Amino acid sequence: MEPILKGRNLVKRYGKVTALDHCDFDLYPGEILGVIGDNGAGKSTLIKAVSGAVTPDAGEVFLDGKKVKFASPLDARGAGIETVYQTLAMSPALSIADNMFMGRELRKPGVMGKWFRKLDRPAMEKFARDKLSELGLMTIQNINQAVETLSGGQRQGVAVARAAAFGSKVIILDEPTAALGVKESRRVLELILDVKSRGIPIILISHNMPHVFEVADRIHIHRLGKRLCVIKPGDYSMSDAVAFMTGAKEPDPEMLAA
Repeated sequence: MEPILKGRNLVKRYGKVTALDHCDFDLYPGEILGVIGDNGAGKSTLIKAVSGAVTPDAGEVFLDGKKVKFASPLDARGAGIETVYQTLAMSPALSIADNMFMGRELRKPGVMGKWFRKLDRPAMEKFARDKLSELGLMTIQNINQAVETLSGGQRQGVAVARAAAFGSKVIILDEPTAALGVKESRRVLELILDVKSRGIPIILISHNMPHVFEVADRIHIHRLGKRLCVIKPGDYSMSDAVAFMTGAKEPDPEMLAA
């Protein structure tokens, strides 16, 4: 099976620091791929390289088997790759519907939209409501309430729903449960599995080992700027993963080809 998103020999340097050192990356259709690594291992740079946020100095990125070069995250978004960053990139004072459509607002049909740039609010609200309902998020009463009135878990839910609504090919989630309590984290993990069941592959970057081991199909372990190995959660323990990540233990040679 061909990966839907693939990186080969990716290199990114910042002055004398090599953040990516001939790194490879594979995301397969319909899977949740966990990405773990110590702080400073380069996993954020890897994700930025495949989502258009940084341009690699060398190497290639392929989407659906075709070579792609993203000049910006907007380029990647146009190709169907949506990223939910830890900071969520939302405008707290704007409504849920406005946040769902930020940067891709719907205009009224005809003259009002074309010349007067009038927004089609009813269409945007209906779409936002439908998408939140689909993902079981309609505990949010009013689509027009400001995002700042939502809890942390609800905000994360809106961000994931936005990504699922527009990310036609790949969704990247950066530490989606980092600032959440147990109950809200549980809801977000269920949401991730729900999105996966719709056939959209997900890259999950997280420091939370139990969460990664619970939902990921495969785990990409990143060390010293490159992919060290890929493991299946059923085959290894969390302490194995930490040992690989920190260099306390070396993976078997056959795993390196995984």
